[in-house]
Amino acid sequence: MTEQREREVAAAAAAIVTAFGSHDVEAYFSGFASDASFVFYTTPERLESRESYEQLWREWELSAGFRVITCTSTQGRVQVHGDVGIFMHDVETTLEMDGVETTVLERETIVFHHRAGAWLAVHEHLSPLALT
Repeated sequence: MTEQREREVAAAAAAIVTAFGSHDVEAYFSGFASDASFVFYTTPERLESRESYEQLWREWELSAGFRVITCTSTQGRVQVHGDVGIFMHDVETTLEMDGVETTVLERETIVFHHRAGAWLAVHEHLSPLALT
Protein backbone atom coordinates (compact mmCIF):
# COMPACT_ATOMS: atom_id res chain seq x y z
CA MET A 1 0.00 0.00 0.00
CA THR A 2 2.76 2.46 0.90
CA GLU A 3 4.65 1.82 -2.35
CA GLN A 4 1.47 2.41 -4.36
CA ARG A 5 0.85 5.70 -2.56
CA GLU A 6 4.47 6.74 -3.13
CA ARG A 7 4.03 6.10 -6.87
CA GLU A 8 0.80 8.13 -6.85
CA VAL A 9 2.48 11.07 -5.11
CA ALA A 10 5.43 10.86 -7.51
CA ALA A 11 3.00 10.92 -10.46
CA ALA A 12 1.12 13.93 -9.05
CA ALA A 13 4.43 15.75 -8.54
CA ALA A 14 5.62 14.84 -12.05
CA ALA A 15 2.39 16.26 -13.50
CA ILE A 16 2.95 19.55 -11.68
CA VAL A 17 6.62 19.76 -12.76
CA THR A 18 5.78 18.89 -16.37
CA ALA A 19 2.99 21.48 -16.54
CA PHE A 20 5.23 24.11 -14.94
CA GLY A 21 8.10 23.31 -17.31
CA SER A 22 5.90 23.77 -20.36
CA HIS A 23 4.20 26.91 -18.99
CA ASP A 24 0.83 25.11 -19.03
CA VAL A 25 -0.72 27.41 -16.44
CA GLU A 26 -4.10 25.68 -16.24
CA ALA A 27 -2.63 22.20 -15.80
CA TYR A 28 -0.03 23.50 -13.33
CA PHE A 29 -2.48 25.15 -10.99
CA SER A 30 -4.97 22.26 -11.23
CA GLY A 31 -2.47 20.18 -9.23
CA PHE A 32 -2.89 22.48 -6.21
CA ALA A 33 -5.74 22.64 -3.72
CA SER A 34 -7.48 26.00 -3.48
CA ASP A 35 -6.21 26.38 0.11
CA ALA A 36 -2.59 25.58 -0.80
CA SER A 37 0.13 27.83 0.59
CA PHE A 38 3.43 28.79 -1.01
CA VAL A 39 6.79 29.94 0.36
CA PHE A 40 9.18 31.26 -2.28
CA TYR A 41 12.50 32.93 -1.54
CA THR A 42 11.80 35.24 -4.49
CA THR A 43 8.71 36.83 -2.95
CA PRO A 44 8.63 38.93 0.22
CA GLU A 45 5.44 37.37 1.55
CA ARG A 46 4.00 33.91 2.00
CA LEU A 47 1.19 33.21 -0.46
CA GLU A 48 -1.81 31.92 1.47
CA SER A 49 -3.89 30.45 -1.37
CA ARG A 50 -3.70 29.11 -4.90
CA GLU A 51 -5.67 32.18 -6.00
CA SER A 52 -3.04 34.55 -4.57
CA TYR A 53 -0.30 32.67 -6.44
CA GLU A 54 -2.33 32.63 -9.67
CA GLN A 55 -2.79 36.40 -9.36
CA LEU A 56 0.95 36.91 -8.82
CA TRP A 57 1.72 34.63 -11.81
CA ARG A 58 -0.60 36.75 -14.04
CA GLU A 59 1.10 39.94 -12.80
CA TRP A 60 4.51 38.49 -13.71
CA GLU A 61 3.23 37.58 -17.17
CA LEU A 62 1.71 41.01 -17.79
CA SER A 63 4.40 43.21 -16.27
CA ALA A 64 7.56 41.25 -17.08
CA GLY A 65 6.66 38.83 -19.87
CA PHE A 66 7.25 35.93 -17.48
CA ARG A 67 7.46 32.55 -19.18
CA VAL A 68 8.80 29.18 -18.04
CA ILE A 69 10.88 27.63 -20.79
CA THR A 70 12.01 24.35 -19.18
CA CYS A 71 12.07 22.66 -15.80
CA THR A 72 14.07 19.53 -14.98
CA SER A 73 13.59 17.58 -11.75
CA THR A 74 16.37 15.46 -10.23
CA GLN A 75 17.12 13.77 -6.92
CA GLY A 76 13.42 13.21 -6.23
CA ARG A 77 12.29 11.53 -3.03
CA VAL A 78 8.79 10.73 -1.81
CA GLN A 79 7.62 10.07 1.74
CA VAL A 80 4.05 9.10 2.58
CA HIS A 81 2.48 9.41 6.02
CA GLY A 82 -1.16 8.33 5.82
CA ASP A 83 -3.01 10.85 3.67
CA VAL A 84 0.01 13.17 3.46
CA GLY A 85 2.72 12.81 0.83
CA ILE A 86 5.94 14.79 0.69
CA PHE A 87 7.91 15.22 -2.52
CA MET A 88 11.41 16.71 -2.39
CA HIS A 89 13.66 17.34 -5.37
CA ASP A 90 16.23 19.59 -7.01
CA VAL A 91 15.03 21.63 -9.97
CA GLU A 92 16.77 23.39 -12.80
CA THR A 93 14.46 25.95 -14.37
CA THR A 94 15.02 28.16 -17.36
CA LEU A 95 12.64 31.10 -17.52
CA GLU A 96 12.25 34.41 -19.24
CA MET A 97 11.60 37.63 -17.38
CA ASP A 98 11.86 41.13 -18.87
CA GLY A 99 13.24 39.60 -22.08
CA VAL A 100 16.15 37.94 -20.27
CA GLU A 101 16.49 34.16 -20.17
CA THR A 102 17.81 32.85 -16.84
CA THR A 103 18.51 29.38 -15.48
CA VAL A 104 18.09 28.86 -11.74
CA LEU A 105 19.01 25.90 -9.53
CA GLU A 106 16.63 25.34 -6.65
CA ARG A 107 15.47 22.81 -4.10
CA GLU A 108 11.76 22.29 -3.64
CA THR A 109 9.38 20.51 -1.30
CA ILE A 110 5.77 19.92 -2.28
CA VAL A 111 3.36 18.56 0.33
CA PHE A 112 0.36 16.61 -0.95
CA HIS A 113 -2.89 15.65 0.76
CA HIS A 114 -5.08 12.80 -0.45
CA ARG A 115 -8.53 14.35 -1.02
CA ALA A 116 -11.55 12.94 -2.83
CA GLY A 117 -9.46 10.18 -4.38
CA ALA A 118 -6.66 12.41 -5.65
CA TRP A 119 -3.33 13.73 -4.40
CA LEU A 120 -3.47 17.55 -4.39
CA ALA A 121 -0.57 19.79 -3.47
CA VAL A 122 -1.33 21.80 -0.33
CA HIS A 123 2.06 23.45 0.22
CA GLU A 124 5.11 24.30 -1.84
CA HIS A 125 8.41 25.56 -0.50
CA LEU A 126 11.19 26.69 -2.82
CA SER A 127 14.73 27.68 -1.92
CA PRO A 128 17.98 28.26 -3.79
CA LEU A 129 20.13 25.17 -4.20
CA ALA A 130 23.26 25.44 -2.09
CA LEU A 131 26.28 24.86 -4.29
CA THR A 132 29.35 23.29 -2.77
